[in-house]
Amino acid sequence: MPHAQHLVRRMFEHIEAIGTVSFGQETTDEFLAIGMRDYWDGYFAGRAAPLGRAPAEVVDAVFYNFAPGEVARHVPWIWTRTTPEEAVALRERGSVATLRRRLGALAEAPGIATAADLATRAAVNGPTEGRPLYSGLLTLAVPEEPLAKLWHAATLLREHRGDGHNAILVAHGIDRTEAHVLLALRFGERPEEFGRLHHLPAERIAAAVERLRVRGIVDDAGAFTEEGRATRERIEDLTDTVAAPAYDVLSADELAQLIAELDPVTDALSG
Repeated sequence: MPHAQHLVRRMFEHIEAIGTVSFGQETTDEFLAIGMRDYWDGYFAGRAAPLGRAPAEVVDAVFYNFAPGEVARHVPWIWTRTTPEEAVALRERGSVATLRRRLGALAEAPGIATAADLATRAAVNGPTEGRPLYSGLLTLAVPEEPLAKLWHAATLLREHRGDGHNAILVAHGIDRTEAHVLLALRFGERPEEFGRLHHLPAERIAAAVERLRVRGIVDDAGAFTEEGRATRERIEDLTDTVAAPAYDVLSADELAQLIAELDPVTDALSG
């Protein structure tokens, strides 16, 4: 059944908190141990693994928001050190280790298994059209252990939403660099100092800001205009709308239970 938009947004907050543990130190250490050169080698190996040995051009298109040439610094080199199958296993192991460390006793709570089962039902029932990374993840086996199962479900739902988000950015004419400028502004940071942009040439960042200024999204000082804030919210609302069908398989009571079980998990991960 369809669910209220605010509940879909709350689920996004939950899956983001759980899914992003994949980018933690334990996962990085797993990849460094097999010969990866740095964090980004492990990032691309783990996240792109469901696509198989896809060329850099394909990974670049699916990931959307990396500077031209950035993906090619890692793909296909990473596949000289591991296989997609091993990368999937390493990412899961590192991610679950991070969850156990950060959740402590909560990792063994009965609610974890309940949340994992409910989240997995939603995660494997989303529409696949236009969602390449989500579709790749759907080909992987669902873990049996509850915490691993919960992480896997959150990753599926996160990439399902992310694939939809990319399509909406394209529809709004926002390119990869502009998308990161908007994200930096949303976090209250200067684009040229933002973690995902600071490595770019200053003139490339300035050009993206200027394009947004001409469109009325940012003002002369590089801050959001009223139109810019409205555009940002419209994109997020539309992203929630296209993410929502994954949860239709759950009843209202089941979604409420899932959110209630995940509330303490997100609180612990955000603390």
